[in-house]
Amino acid sequence: MGVSRIFVAGLGAVSPAGWNVADLREALNQGEPLPVESVARPGRDQPLPARRVPNPALRPGFLLHPRLRRASPITHYAAAAALEAESGLRLANPETEHWPFGVVVCLQSGCVQYSCRFYEETLQNPATASPLVFPETVYAAPASHIAALLKNATLTCSLVGDPATFLHGVSLAARWLVEERVDACLVIGAEETHWITADALRHLDRPAILSAGAGALCLCREPESSLGVELAAITHAHTYSTQTSRTRAARAMRGELGASSPGEVLCEGLGASPRADAAERSAWRDWTGPRLSPKGILGEGLMAAAAWQCVAACDAVAARQFKAAKVSLVGSNQQAMGARFAGISYPSAPKR
Repeated sequence: MGVSRIFVAGLGAVSPAGWNVADLREALNQGEPLPVESVARPGRDQPLPARRVPNPALRPGFLLHPRLRRASPITHYAAAAALEAESGLRLANPETEHWPFGVVVCLQSGCVQYSCRFYEETLQNPATASPLVFPETVYAAPASHIAALLKNATLTCSLVGDPATFLHGVSLAARWLVEERVDACLVIGAEETHWITADALRHLDRPAILSAGAGALCLCREPESSLGVELAAITHAHTYSTQTSRTRAARAMRGELGASSPGEVLCEGLGASPRADAAERSAWRDWTGPRLSPKGILGEGLMAAAAWQCVAACDAVAARQFKAAKVSLVGSNQQAMGARFAGISYPSAPKR
């Protein structure tokens, strides 16, 4: 379905490659899978594989904010990506400092580190379990902290689902903008690593390597304030059920995005698992254009990986490497969705 004149004004990313979009871009340009580290699993000698987010070169200034004193890593990743994306809009148009902002945070496993810590303390001794930890266990925690950091956030929402839910977040943000409920909107996908998530992934998709981080898009209605990228279309959500298989849903999504055209790139969600990738691979088997595969480099970042796909797609279009990019998201257990981002003739392409 088409989208009414919504533009991408800023991008942000935290990933195993580093703490900004430039690091993400460099890792994708190199094309080599990032190193795998070990995550200790209690009760077993065999560790679990993961690609961790490195420590930042400098301590982020936003960590001095009182709201983030006890915040979990997932909030740190989401906040860093959101502020980087927001800075792109502010650089293009200083007046946006006073714009009402929307915030949509999309999560799959969510705040698992503090959740495990809280329940562990509760099981050990309910009388001494820290109530200060509990607020950081809820899915809405990252969105709440980001809204406090922005100061001018007037509308926030947290969405929980499989990775394709990130495009639901983009669609919701576009609706808020069209209805003029906000002047700009951040859409963020984030995850954090923990042994329990890595172990669950091992059972569900053994070849996959868990990773973490966040990605963010800043959307607005003003083309002059954008990176020169327009959100051209988002497909319907093609859900899986007893009547519709994952493969059929993926093909239906792909059908809405159309055939490959000269100058377009496909930013796909393929990773390292033949079984998990089968539906998406089948849906796009006739694609003849270039492809980007962030998960093959960065790992299975769940909702963060979906955000990385959109960030990588928009970054490539903003740099005028391609005239448009299609994003394919075949979620793990709910739905298949896709989007198309297209270059516009103004403003000038950003300097890289």
